[in-house]
Amino acid sequence: MAVESGPRVAPAADARRVRGRGPRAGQKPGRLRRALSTYWYAWAMVAPVVVVIGVIVGYPLVRGMYLSTTNANEANVERTIGVNHIPATYESVGLDNYKAILDDGVFWDRLTWTVVWTVSCVALSFVLGLVLANMLNRKLKGRSFYRMALILPWAVPAFVSVFTWRLLFNEKKGLLNAILEGGGFDAIPWLNDPTWAKLSVIAVNVWLGVPFMLVAMLGGLQSIPGELYEAAEMDGASPWQRFRYVTLPGLRSVATTVVLISAIWTFNMFPVIFLLTRGGPGDATEILVTYAYRLSFVVSPRDFAGSAAWGVLILLLLSLFAVVYRRALRKQGEVW
Repeated sequence: MAVESGPRVAPAADARRVRGRGPRAGQKPGRLRRALSTYWYAWAMVAPVVVVIGVIVGYPLVRGMYLSTTNANEANVERTIGVNHIPATYESVGLDNYKAILDDGVFWDRLTWTVVWTVSCVALSFVLGLVLANMLNRKLKGRSFYRMALILPWAVPAFVSVFTWRLLFNEKKGLLNAILEGGGFDAIPWLNDPTWAKLSVIAVNVWLGVPFMLVAMLGGLQSIPGELYEAAEMDGASPWQRFRYVTLPGLRSVATTVVLISAIWTFNMFPVIFLLTRGGPGDATEILVTYAYRLSFVVSPRDFAGSAAWGVLILLLLSLFAVVYRRALRKQGEVW
């Protein structure tokens, strides 16, 4: 006797599709599944790094965002004194910390100086790096020596460089004032006058940042085909025209990247400000990150919630800058 299995199999398959079991006819796997199946080896290699970054960066970030919505300080956090364990007693305050910061003129004063500091340092570093890169990109006697000498500040640890500059800026025994006095000029209070202190920290940070710009710009210059310069010269282009219409467009992709990186580094450049002036004289050279540090580690009682709120605001400002910068580049035809 014949068994009629066909009519029963079809309804079963339809039932599985209705219940969401099994793939539908003609259905393609999702984008994530395709990526995992195609690049599984790459994902396996990246996974340990992602886990480490998540633990080292992700947890402190989430913890800081949480603390910024509380009133945590040195007196109410969980702590152990000897054999006594004191539990945490801080409470959630919502966005009160952010409101207090934005209503305080201290934040806007620090933000203004931080923006001035960042723009000045990045602009000067970029211009000097570009000029030096153009000079060292030509055939020059002793070019290798000059390259090594100009990259040296980048090789020296930042704190060593800053302490060296601090000795040079010493008002009474510093080398700079000794040279000025030897030439008949009055000594300059480099780190004790607000204006001179700001100029001093900018100068030191530019000195530290020029090697990075130099290396990046030099690499970009060497990637520009020499035929473009030869064609421009044959067309009668002047040196300035060759620089404007050949060099600058050829460096655009490199320049946009290094400017963004340098701006983020400078915005958060803690060592130069803290080690050179500690934010002084007074609070003249205090930037956002050094003030956040002061709240968490210097003032008493230490304000952990306020410091975390400052940190979150700094992160939001840098993220906003990166988004605006990216959109500006895309309008210019740059892919980033």
